[in-house]
Amino acid sequence: MIELTTSLAEATSEVVRRVQRSLVVLHNGHHGIGAGIIWGNQRSDSSLILTNYHVIAHGRRLRAELEDGTEFPARLLAQAPEFDLALLEIDKGDLPAALIADSHILRVGELVLAIGHPWGQRSAVTAGLVSGLSTAQTRDPNKSIEIIRSDVNLAPGNSGGPLVNANGAVVGINTMILGGDQGIAVPSHVASAFVEEALKGN
Repeated sequence: MIELTTSLAEATSEVVRRVQRSLVVLHNGHHGIGAGIIWGNQRSDSSLILTNYHVIAHGRRLRAELEDGTEFPARLLAQAPEFDLALLEIDKGDLPAALIADSHILRVGELVLAIGHPWGQRSAVTAGLVSGLSTAQTRDPNKSIEIIRSDVNLAPGNSGGPLVNANGAVVGINTMILGGDQGIAVPSHVASAFVEEALKGN
């Protein structure tokens, strides 16, 4: 039993470590910070970062801080306020992109982890269970968006960071807290579609 527990702890630690390598700190030019995740389609001379729209909406001189502490100016490539998503690019290539899961197969009761920078605490991890898969109204009364609800503890600084499954694959982008005890995330299949459409436009 001790060996099994130790193996599970080591496996979980390695999953978290792998995700943290793809996590960035986003500075918006004010006092606040948010999180971002290095997304696929990496190039030799640049990398893509996905985050929340509200993290960068009013920012000036956006900067992305990598795990090793180096910082790079970030350019806004695309934004979708109705989904609270934004795609950024930095002039630094060959970075470790996050593993992306298909959130269509996510199930209520599944274990998930949120990784971000709550209250400025870098790369902090919280865990919980998926409590619901539903939709929410956007600013357009004729449109709605799919969302993931979980009891993962989120705080300011988690915004834009990944919600990952037990394998460390991104299933959502954390976006807000509802009712004080519910974390809301945009499903990864919605985020992937946004990135794909953004790259077509660029």
